[in-house]
Amino acid sequence: MKLTRKTKRLTIRPLAPKDFAAWKAAHVLMSEKKNLWDIGARPHRELTRAEFKKVLAEQKKRIKQDVYYSLAVFDRKDTLVGMTSIMEVARGITHTAFLGYRIFNPYWGLGYGKEAVKATIDIAFRDIKLHRLEAGIEPQNARSKNLAKALGMRREGIKKRSLFLREKWVDLVMYTLTTEDVGIKFDASKLRRV
Repeated sequence: MKLTRKTKRLTIRPLAPKDFAAWKAAHVLMSEKKNLWDIGARPHRELTRAEFKKVLAEQKKRIKQDVYYSLAVFDRKDTLVGMTSIMEVARGITHTAFLGYRIFNPYWGLGYGKEAVKATIDIAFRDIKLHRLEAGIEPQNARSKNLAKALGMRREGIKKRSLFLREKWVDLVMYTLTTEDVGIKFDASKLRRV
């Protein structure tokens, strides 16, 4: 499985052992949280080589289990500018997953989100062989909803009390894409029939 895409300005791929310096720098350079959905800077004590090895081991395990694909977003200078993810992969009769994305706050407003997520969608459909991707977005997160719309995702409704965040259950506005929406033929011959 390839799991790598190069766009005009970015490379999207899983983290590798050679990325420790870029990973550490990305977390050091982040500003304080700018909004409710921003992660902000991480404490320096968490940015060790040992911690990075744990991140890589967890990433490798989840990919092998086909449950969670974490992808790093690098610019042309190999600066880590964000992460995307294909989460909660369900096979069986659905071949569905949740789509996640985060551009680190020093790089907001440069169009990296749209470029990175578009490439991640292509990885999900062509390499991971999914049929459907869903993005669950809190109703107040206008930037994320605008990104989903710009990518051609359709709004399918609100899932009430869908996710436990910040010590409470929150609603999510659901945006969706399928392979048919992007012109990719899904091979249904291997689906489990019920």
